[in-house]
Amino acid sequence: MAEDMLTAPREDALLRHYVTDAAGGDLMLEAAPDMAVHWRAMLAGLAVAGTGDFAPLQDRVARQVQDLGMAFRLAGEDDERSWPLSPIPLLIGSDEWAGIEQAMAQRADLLEQVIADVYGAQMLIKSGAIPAPVITGSTHFWPQMAGVTPPHGRHLHFYAADLARGPDGEWRVLADLCRTPTGAGYALENRLALSRATGDLLSRMNVRRLAPFFAAFRQGLASVCERSDPRIALLTPGRFTQSYAEQAHLARYLGFLLVEGDDLTVRDDRLYVRTIEGIKRIDAVWRRMDTSLLDPLEFDARTRIGVPDLFHAFSNGGLAVANWPGSGIIESRAFAAFLPRLAQEVLGQDLLLPNIATWWCGQPAERAKVLADIDSMAIGSAFGEAVAGLDDAGSHIGESLRADQRAALMEGMERRPMDYVGQELVRVSTTPAILNGRMVARPFTLRVFVTRDSKGGWRTMPGAFARLSAHGDVRAVLMGEGDLSADVCIVGHAPQSPVSLLDSSPSPPIRRIAGTLPSRAADNLFWLARYLERGENTLRVVRALLGGSIEADGGSALDQGTMGRMTAMLVASGAARQIDLAGSVTALARAAIGSGEDFGSVHSLIGNARAIGQGMRDRLAMDFWRLLAKPLAKLEQQAAEPMLERLADLLDRFSALSGLAAENMGRSHGWRFHDLGRRIERAVTICRLLKSFAHDEASADDLNVLLDLCDCQIMYRMRYLSGISLYPARDMLALEAQNPRSLAFQMALIVEHLAALPSLRDDGMPEPPVKIAATVSALLASASAETLGSQALEEMEQHLLALSDAVGARFFLRGKEAERAAGVTRLA
Repeated sequence: MAEDMLTAPREDALLRHYVTDAAGGDLMLEAAPDMAVHWRAMLAGLAVAGTGDFAPLQDRVARQVQDLGMAFRLAGEDDERSWPLSPIPLLIGSDEWAGIEQAMAQRADLLEQVIADVYGAQMLIKSGAIPAPVITGSTHFWPQMAGVTPPHGRHLHFYAADLARGPDGEWRVLADLCRTPTGAGYALENRLALSRATGDLLSRMNVRRLAPFFAAFRQGLASVCERSDPRIALLTPGRFTQSYAEQAHLARYLGFLLVEGDDLTVRDDRLYVRTIEGIKRIDAVWRRMDTSLLDPLEFDARTRIGVPDLFHAFSNGGLAVANWPGSGIIESRAFAAFLPRLAQEVLGQDLLLPNIATWWCGQPAERAKVLADIDSMAIGSAFGEAVAGLDDAGSHIGESLRADQRAALMEGMERRPMDYVGQELVRVSTTPAILNGRMVARPFTLRVFVTRDSKGGWRTMPGAFARLSAHGDVRAVLMGEGDLSADVCIVGHAPQSPVSLLDSSPSPPIRRIAGTLPSRAADNLFWLARYLERGENTLRVVRALLGGSIEADGGSALDQGTMGRMTAMLVASGAARQIDLAGSVTALARAAIGSGEDFGSVHSLIGNARAIGQGMRDRLAMDFWRLLAKPLAKLEQQAAEPMLERLADLLDRFSALSGLAAENMGRSHGWRFHDLGRRIERAVTICRLLKSFAHDEASADDLNVLLDLCDCQIMYRMRYLSGISLYPARDMLALEAQNPRSLAFQMALIVEHLAALPSLRDDGMPEPPVKIAATVSALLASASAETLGSQALEEMEQHLLALSDAVGARFFLRGKEAERAAGVTRLA
């Protein structure tokens, strides 16, 4: 059936066109007979799914990418880009992959022993197997780490290598990655997106699953911790790093805490995370930041994102770190020149996967060879820093250098030859990809991942991160402009059993707690809700301003005093600047909806909420993040009708976000902080609305607008048939505990949330947030509709603002506040 489909006119034409474009050594066209069958079956399955055309398949994959929140950021850019995933996977046979697995395990063993020697006995340096300048010249060599032994002697827990496949089918290693290898999370997401878009196609092709690899990594890291049930954190530089979306996905998938430097503190040579319950011990860290950033007191004092005294936490044996600081010495291009010899010296074996040939110019004979063959080599920095004659720290083909670059290069090599390497030019195989609905050939490289399991053995991921280069440059670190990625499928001989990271034997003890909530996460959840509530309230005010009241056909029908009060609210909240009602109401409304300048506009508030969401993707459901991250179209028109349509769409989005939080979030401490933020923001807003529209001289228009803004028109009219009146409106919106839009309702929930949150005091006395909430509740309990005037409301509003500050001071511990807070204890 598959073969028949490929000879159909449409598929045959696509294949003929692809043959014309493809270079020699194509992964699909030159596949062995047993793999050619799989390629044909896969293309046939994709063609069926795409109704004979690859464009619909490409659209389906793109939708899955969007739904999963897959994104990345190019260096120097503030905004994330959607992940560029090709719908056609790379297929590699299990027999061929078995050879790669064996070679990667051998290589990991070699690198582990070399790193241990460099920071230990240094016999390889003393014997001359590694020239000392290759070590000391590296920016990733840290003398502080000499003699510091990691738990169980394991410097590497998670290692990666970039592989290229030559036109002859031979695999070669382009680079070793031992510091903070990226890409494993993207490989996992690629598989998830492709599986969703193609149904059971991969299962029918016996594609090996990725989950056991990640389970092995988690178990391997846990096995070197002191406690049997350790707390493991993924340490990220923050949401502006290139691969933050991948880090968040991995933390969520593995069950690790996603933390930044500010979340952590070291006390008595132990690492702790600041949580709403005090500080809790961290047993292991999977770091995704460079060694130089880890501890400003020990490595680079200029860093502001590290953890002071972290060095003491891991050097004294109380903290496992993956990978061990200083492991990056392996990554320099200069080191690659010596790995073949080191394999013989250390392992007594040749490398099963050869390096690309590399010549370090710190040796006279090698420098002479590079100079003689410079036009046929790639010339690069030996240690990853910019050098004379090269525009950056990357590699450049000698033949392409300008005359002035060549002159500067020669001068630089004469002055400091040890800063340069020459490497053979690499030609790589191609693989099919889909671009604009057309099948094209793209050169590719693979990033293959290796981890330690619970027994210390090496496990290779049965898949990889594939980068399909747009310009033939195979030396890029992750993704460049125009590059694509693809799933890498290892095709087995037998059906694969369903397995996931949830599978565990024996079963862990059952728990009914949500886990640790870092202070920063609580802070983010709190303010995420406040920004969303504030944005929704601004939309309601704009809608009423434009004439959304059921009492009027247009905004001009409202009393000028009422209009002025709504305008003043928008200006006071920072949503707009215009206060002259003689100007255009629609212009004011347009600014309040979509101004990029006014900090309180709806677009700005959604932008703030999205920025918070980016920093806590590991804690947000995919549907919630998808709605939050959905782009906002620019509001071009100033007419009232299209603006009201936009308002309705935006209110629908806010309602959906509110509903997802209310219905899908577990009733954990995280949910309580999210709802607490919403309730405090709503309570403050109600106080302001009552002051503005329910004052003693309020008009019918004032009260109608008030009921609209609080979504209580129907409730009021069903209860009071005689018409609108001040005191009933006040009572409904301030004192009626059963009304979800009333001040009393918000306070009841605020008190409930605060009572359910942990206390740091051991004397049973109430903490400041509880006291303030009790004060507001008492004021409400003693108030009546007749006495609840502007002064009383102002007093309550000030108490609520103080409550927000008190919540932040108590729970959102930062810096030394975590240690100064009364009653803070170090918890397990």
